[in-house]
Amino acid sequence: MPIPDYETFMLPVLKLFSNGAAKSVADCLPHLRAEFSISDEEANQLIPSGRLTTLQSRAHWARTYLSKAGLLRSPRRNVHEITQLGHEFLATNPDHISNTILSQFDDFAAWRALSITPRSTEAGSPIAPPIDDRQTPEDAIEAATAILNSTLSDDLLSLLLEVTPQRFERIILDLLSAMGYGGGRLDNASMTPTAGDGGIDGIINEDALGLDAVYIQAKRYAPENKVSRPDIQRFIGSLTGEGATKGVFVTTSDFSREARDYIQRVQHRVVLINGRKLTDLMIAYEVGVRARQTYVLRSVDEDYFA
Repeated sequence: MPIPDYETFMLPVLKLFSNGAAKSVADCLPHLRAEFSISDEEANQLIPSGRLTTLQSRAHWARTYLSKAGLLRSPRRNVHEITQLGHEFLATNPDHISNTILSQFDDFAAWRALSITPRSTEAGSPIAPPIDDRQTPEDAIEAATAILNSTLSDDLLSLLLEVTPQRFERIILDLLSAMGYGGGRLDNASMTPTAGDGGIDGIINEDALGLDAVYIQAKRYAPENKVSRPDIQRFIGSLTGEGATKGVFVTTSDFSREARDYIQRVQHRVVLINGRKLTDLMIAYEVGVRARQTYVLRSVDEDYFA
């Protein structure tokens, strides 16, 4: 039979994680093939990009949407498990799961709301509304791209939390160089020694002589551990000690309200970049990501026919 859509896969995927038959999406695939009588030929069909099969892609998206609803969690990359909320939902004996059903969960509704309400400048750039049958093809492409980037952003955050602090600092320097700081030259960016760095993790010289520099603090914090006002105060103190006026404070988590309020009252020019903004910038400047498929929108060339 034709491979079902990802919504059809949601309930069986959740059950597979519930009964211990799967620890990853890859573990789900043989069970899905058997349940839906998917032939070898159908199972080997590739999506247009050629990276994944249609079966793999739809199973992954089913898992992604279940995770957004809080029914699954990922303790490690590519390892997933059912949550207490997921067990409670299955106890209601649902006969199917869809995006409409998932919308009853606060986490899923909040995630979908991000697709409707543009993010603030601290959280990242605005994204498009969710895909809707009433949209034009161009709007649907924009909405699909937004959903893909949102999922990519989550994957990047997970990876950033797994790297060493030193590797994280290097990634931040690579990103700022890609954004044009230091003339875009990596040799204008340097990491400070791990010991005795005085609260400064990296420096980017904005001119060849090093007369103007941007000082960097990078904190690889868990999502629930926000950067506080004392953290910012220590960073400002380090800038003052270096006679510096410019700084960038980057974290994988977020900044407390007190930290954001405090930074508005200091004379130093300091930019705060939280986890969501960080991954948005990595995607925009292609640091740690790469394009795997390009779609070209063509229109009639009026000049040719004039």
